[in-house]
Amino acid sequence: MNLKTQGFILIDVDVVALNNAGKNTTSNFDNAVATKKIFKNGRAFTYVSGQAWRYWWRETLKQNHTWALSPITRDAKIAFTEANPFLYPDDDVFGYMKATKDIKRDEIGNPVLKNGKEEKEDVTVTRISPLKNSVIISVGSTRAVENWSSMARQEGDSVPFSKEEYSAVMKGMFSLDLFQVGTFASYNKTGFKNLTEKGSAEASKFEAIKINDPFIKDKTGAAKTLLQLPKVIRTLRITDTISALKTISGGAMQTNNMGDVTPKFIILSTMNSGNHPFSHVVKSEGMNNDKVLLNIEGIKEVLNDYKDQFQGTVFIGKRSGFMDEYNEELQALQTEFRNVKVLTVNQAIDQYCDQVKNQIV
Repeated sequence: MNLKTQGFILIDVDVVALNNAGKNTTSNFDNAVATKKIFKNGRAFTYVSGQAWRYWWRETLKQNHTWALSPITRDAKIAFTEANPFLYPDDDVFGYMKATKDIKRDEIGNPVLKNGKEEKEDVTVTRISPLKNSVIISVGSTRAVENWSSMARQEGDSVPFSKEEYSAVMKGMFSLDLFQVGTFASYNKTGFKNLTEKGSAEASKFEAIKINDPFIKDKTGAAKTLLQLPKVIRTLRITDTISALKTISGGAMQTNNMGDVTPKFIILSTMNSGNHPFSHVVKSEGMNNDKVLLNIEGIKEVLNDYKDQFQGTVFIGKRSGFMDEYNEELQALQTEFRNVKVLTVNQAIDQYCDQVKNQIV
């Protein structure tokens, strides 16, 4: 069974500029920075790109979970990591693409020549990321404010500059494929050729074992072969990735616009399908579409509609002081649905990680 962690978060930030979009062409100032925003139904919504969220996530895993991140190589107009998912957990969880060519060698290691020149072979490898995430976008529409500042400590005229700031409740979703973490393919298919022949040969150093691919078969109908790391390593990488949300930090303009980007509300579940059902469990209303509401009926609808796809308990976490008006309705979900637990954010993350340890095969 191909199980996936399906997660949904809300963050609550005030006067921030989490992800900027370069020069603000609508400003009267030459030195003006705009924040990232997108428009829907004629209204503006600020957002953090999916790439920025992944950067925060990686850095948190490095700083708080002692992950050794894969080194990056810059070659002309391209850059790539080591593409070694055995050694580097971020290559495993976040995926990679490394398009390179190596000198082809014979059995004793000498370069193979063709027309007097060293022949090269394609050793391109790619890995679809087991961790997929949305952008983090404001639930309601936002009106970013241009904040004027100046550098005036030098002699002569001050140097004015500006940036856009906003306050918002923002939502994000992610999905983590529990089977794919620590499991690698080498057959020649885009996104699935995770390892070169040399990489596959090194699998034994990391105690990886061969298993049958439950989904892909060859022309004869036989299952393709995968390489899989020991369960203890796969489990640690999965629980580290989810636990990192407790301490995740990041965002632009942190010097004087520091914001707390840890979740103030979270839903964590394990599902046996790729559907992510939680995207509309919050909504906005009001004259300016900027009042954020928790959609309790929407949560109930998801719990009922996808009850056959949930595996184990659905954990809901909420930080005290955030949307406290929904405390009673959230607690009532535990009575109405036997597979729901409502806790603090960190308790929900910790108890979900305890559950997922028993769901990894």
